[in-house]
Order: sequence, then C-alpha cells, then structure tokens
Amino acid sequence: MARIRIWIDPQHRDGAVCEHAIAPSRKPRDPKVGCTSRARYQVMCSEHGAVAEPHGLRELAESTQTAHCNDHAAALARPAA
Repeated sequence: MARIRIWIDPQHRDGAVCEHAIAPSRKPRDPKVGCTSRARYQVMCSEHGAVAEPHGLRELAESTQTAHCNDHAAALARPAA
C-alpha cells in the first residue's frame, strides 16, 4: 500500500505556490524576491489532489488537513468487503 501524504500549500493570489520565506507580518523576508505575499492556503492530498476550498488562514487549513487525515485513517480501519 502506498503512503498517503497530506500537506498545506501556501499560495499567491494567482494560485501559484509560495515558497518564499515569510515574516510574521505575512510579508516576504526578502523584499527583492518579488513575492506578493500569501493569500490563501490549500490542503493537498497525494491521493485526492486539492481538498476542499482554499482557506485565508493557515489555522483553518490545518483543521481541514486533520479532518482529511482522520477520514483516511477511518477508511483503513474499516474491514474490506
């Protein structure tokens, strides 16, 4: 059985993944990189792709991530028919 990975992608307004270092103010640490800051957070699953709608706060995305992980755990716990 393949391992399932669930993660959170921080995204720019245009949907591109943001991989820049960010200060607590949500602005880029290095202003020269051209980062427009993080606008939303998308929960991703290696099996299902994007999970639910993107969230404006990482804390909200974390609860969606946990719930999706629990769904996978529950599906594994069910006996095969």
